[in-house]
Amino acid sequence: MSSEHNKIYIVQPGGRLQGEIRVPGDKSISHRSIMLGSLAEGTTEVSGFLEGEDALATLASFRAMGVQIDGPEDGKVTVHGVGMHGLKAPEKELYVGNSGTSIRLLSGLLAGQNFESTLTGDDSLSKRPMRRVTDPLALMGAEIDSNDGKPPLKIKAGNKLKGITYTLPMASAQVKSCLLLAGMYAEGKTTITEPAPTRDHTERMLTGMGYSVDVQDDTVSIEGGGKLTATNIDVPADISSATFFMVGAAISEGSDITLKHVGINRTRIGIINILKLMGADITLSNESVTGGEPVADIRVRYAPLSGIKIPEEQVPLAIDEFPALFVAAACAEGQTVLTGAEELRVKESDRIQAMADGLEILGVDAQATADGIIINGGSIGSGEVNSLGDHRIAMSFAMASLQAGGTIVINDCANVATSFPNFVELATKAGLNIDEIDG
Repeated sequence: MSSEHNKIYIVQPGGRLQGEIRVPGDKSISHRSIMLGSLAEGTTEVSGFLEGEDALATLASFRAMGVQIDGPEDGKVTVHGVGMHGLKAPEKELYVGNSGTSIRLLSGLLAGQNFESTLTGDDSLSKRPMRRVTDPLALMGAEIDSNDGKPPLKIKAGNKLKGITYTLPMASAQVKSCLLLAGMYAEGKTTITEPAPTRDHTERMLTGMGYSVDVQDDTVSIEGGGKLTATNIDVPADISSATFFMVGAAISEGSDITLKHVGINRTRIGIINILKLMGADITLSNESVTGGEPVADIRVRYAPLSGIKIPEEQVPLAIDEFPALFVAAACAEGQTVLTGAEELRVKESDRIQAMADGLEILGVDAQATADGIIINGGSIGSGEVNSLGDHRIAMSFAMASLQAGGTIVINDCANVATSFPNFVELATKAGLNIDEIDG
């Protein structure tokens, strides 16, 4: 838990989503703006920064390593870069809370430093698998002690890293990014091949800061020994946060909502592609590019949805959006089948099982499988569900209330603050009947 006490959402049925809203900044890009801005030469001005607990954990870690960072204030952060070799040894362990992105990316970056460091997290993070980053880092020459493959991670100093050629056993942007960051400190070239495309924010930002990255089809390469030059970064609104409102509008009659300035990076638009396959009415406008990242306004109007077999090539492009998509499937006519999504079982919670259990409580026929789920659409009832401290599950069940037969009570919602600090306020403004109480 990232908070001393529990938060409970009580959501009444009915309502519809309308108007124009801008959800918080993209979490992935907010993390990387601090990491790469700190290692750059010069001052990086960031706007649209997500002031959630995960991104703030990254910010605090770099402050602890001697980087002067002003803000955040109204999404604005100023990072005074120290260059590739300017970080200082932290005086104590670096605590990153619930943030898987922070611990995995930092482990690669810290493996290349000449000081020792230890990365720790909260109870939930301390159960998550880290061998997927520590194993390939060991191949590069890093020495990292863990608790049987889980945090805390103790990273030894002074090991000279060497570039490797590595094929990722599973599609993971966090592992790819970790190895690219380590590759900047390695001798020679680091080449990573992925089994399916994953988000490429690290490659885009490295390129935007003048560090050469070679991308060929499913392979990305980086040479050690380069440098980063500071730049201004405008963080787009997070498509993962916009997803809850997209699904809410898609399932509730009379809804018509526009989400402003949302990042539509091609590696992140699985949610749009899958909802459209289900029959959702989605249009994009005001498309532009900011800091190498494409953005657009996304308008979603209610339309009846149909169950589908979700194409496996879309799975990595929507990996964080599935809890919300499962709610859409529960409201669709017919059966929705997801396969190839075993990665969901090792997120902040086992998202497949947690969603299946919650949907069953609400009267939906949902069966978890080893690598996915089968949902037979119908009506959503009422009941009390547990989000297991997983922010995306909490917000997904909140949106389910738009089609529910009665009140939905959602327990363990404090971690919503990690990615979407003003969710209740924005959801209420858009038309959701939601109250937050202390448990």
